[in-house]
Amino acid sequence: MMASGKTVFLLIALTLFALALPACRRTPDEAQVRAAIVGAAHAAEAGSASGVGESLSEDFDGNAGALDRRGLTGMVRLLALRGEHVGVTMGPMSIEARGERMVATFTVTLTSGGKLLPDQLGVYQVESAWRKEDGEWRCYTASWKHVV
Repeated sequence: MMASGKTVFLLIALTLFALALPACRRTPDEAQVRAAIVGAAHAAEAGSASGVGESLSEDFDGNAGALDRRGLTGMVRLLALRGEHVGVTMGPMSIEARGERMVATFTVTLTSGGKLLPDQLGVYQVESAWRKEDGEWRCYTASWKHVV
């Protein structure tokens, strides 16, 4: 009888250990933000408006009011409907924690095989700010400028 009690205790201990392992391997916040940025770039290339919008907060503000979440996803949707392809090449990225927020800066090069206006293509310097919403990192503001 004593052996089965030890066996049950051992099984419970192993189960608790197995349940605790994923918590130990939680993806660091910086890596989550980096993955969200790369995921949005891939979604833009694929013409997936929902994929681009996935990492944006509902109150996303782009370039101080120039583009909101709906406008950005709508632009991606319109390009996809027109059969346009946008190439997105990510440059160096740095991510810095600022309290409970994260700020990511990076360069991105936009190319097109379609009819996009040439002045919308090229290299951009981007700064984006991120916050956790319901356990997920979401971009709530971003600014970008064309690098000559």
